[in-house]
Amino acid sequence: MSAPDFHQLAHDIKLWARELGFDQAGITDTDLRIEEPRLQAWLDAGYHGSMDYMARHGMMRARAHELLPGTVRVLSVRMNYLPFEAGFAATLRDPTLGYISRYALGRDYHKVLRNRLKQLGDRIEARCAELLQGTEETLGEWRPFVDSAPILERPLAAKAGLGWVGKHSLLLNESAGSFFFLGELLIALPLPLDQPVEKEQCGKCVACINICPTGAIVAPYVVDGRRCISYLTIENDGPIPEEFRPLMGNRIYGCDDCQLICPWNRYANASPEPDFSPRPNLHRPPLLTLWGWSEIDFLKHTEGSPIRRIGYQRWRRNLAVALGNGPATPEVIAALQLGLTTAGPMVAEHIEWALATLAQRQDEESKKTRLLIRCIEKGLSDHA
Repeated sequence: MSAPDFHQLAHDIKLWARELGFDQAGITDTDLRIEEPRLQAWLDAGYHGSMDYMARHGMMRARAHELLPGTVRVLSVRMNYLPFEAGFAATLRDPTLGYISRYALGRDYHKVLRNRLKQLGDRIEARCAELLQGTEETLGEWRPFVDSAPILERPLAAKAGLGWVGKHSLLLNESAGSFFFLGELLIALPLPLDQPVEKEQCGKCVACINICPTGAIVAPYVVDGRRCISYLTIENDGPIPEEFRPLMGNRIYGCDDCQLICPWNRYANASPEPDFSPRPNLHRPPLLTLWGWSEIDFLKHTEGSPIRRIGYQRWRRNLAVALGNGPATPEVIAALQLGLTTAGPMVAEHIEWALATLAQRQDEESKKTRLLIRCIEKGLSDHA
């Protein structure tokens, strides 16, 4: 029997990937030795914050063949997630609304992509059973991953030709920007390798560095997670440092600023995937409405959503900060004061900060009003 035509198989795999809803697929090996010093330097600087899992597996993140012995190739895929009506500016400009990172408005992407990758693996396994029939060779073990294992997915995706890593550390694609999810399928087939993008195409642009509200991009391609709003609102399970609270605005789950400002995202494509369509109660939601949710409400409204993973207390913590950054209306102040009566220590700290911030804002507005009145009175007196 002739040897399997791996070039044809690679072609078919990419075709199947498109049929399953992936926007692009590429194939690379597992060699990421060049990334190991960078990863170690990032960990040594403490930029992973409380994300202990980033350091737990050492350099395995750069060695996919250690994660699944026998792996010789990584099939890297991407899937666009940008909603048709993203409402970026309309939400960020209205301090009475809560801004949720656009990737989290629909169904949990982990489930969507993992299910599709499993279907893709099953098709590869079925084809290999045909190709290898009558030989001693087998496909061996394969495994899908979606942001769920110690693996450097962005460098792998870049090596597989899906784009380049931008200065904000996210993957960029010249025809799709950066609003897409990544996933990997580890396999033991010696498939032909795809070529990476010849060079990163950010050039001299530093828009993402300049726009970051908290200065989290401390150098090109280097993000201090401890300063990142996505980290502060999602990964961080303790109090949000007070220095960052005013800078968060109305961002209650994640942040998209570095992507919004990126020139390459003028090419970003809206996703037709129904699972990524925004849930009405999460798309441009009034902060006071969200603040009124009980824990039962929170669990019901975030079922199947990535937001549920932060839990009710972190959700309340984030909302308290956003309310403190908004208008000092009697309704907001009353709602915060009511919430304080039942809050645990961490949430209470943020409510008290919000109330103090609103009180200070009220005082400043009163001073401005008094000054304006005096100016008007003086003008009238002078005129008389």
